[in-house]
Amino acid sequence: MQRRLAAILAADMVGYSRLMGVDEEGTHRRQSLLLNETLLPIFQTHQGRIVKTTGDGVLAEFSAVTDAVVCALDIQNAVTNMEQS
Repeated sequence: MQRRLAAILAADMVGYSRLMGVDEEGTHRRQSLLLNETLLPIFQTHQGRIVKTTGDGVLAEFSAVTDAVVCALDIQNAVTNMEQS
C-alpha cells in the first residue's frame, strides 16, 4: 500500500436548490458553463485534479495545501467578478 499526502478542496454552489426550483434548465446550463469555462481552468492552473462533481459540488485534489488555498481564492474572486458584471 502506497501512501501520499493530498490537500482536498470541496466547493458548493450557494442557493443551488432554490435556483433549481425557479429555473432547473437554466440553472443547470449556467452551472455547467461555470464548471467548464471558469472552474476547470482555475483548477488546472493550480495543478488540481477534480475527483468528483455532483449537482452543485466539486471535490478536487491537490498535492500542496498552498495550491488548494490559492485555487479557492481564485475561484471566489472569479465568481465575485461574474456577479458584479
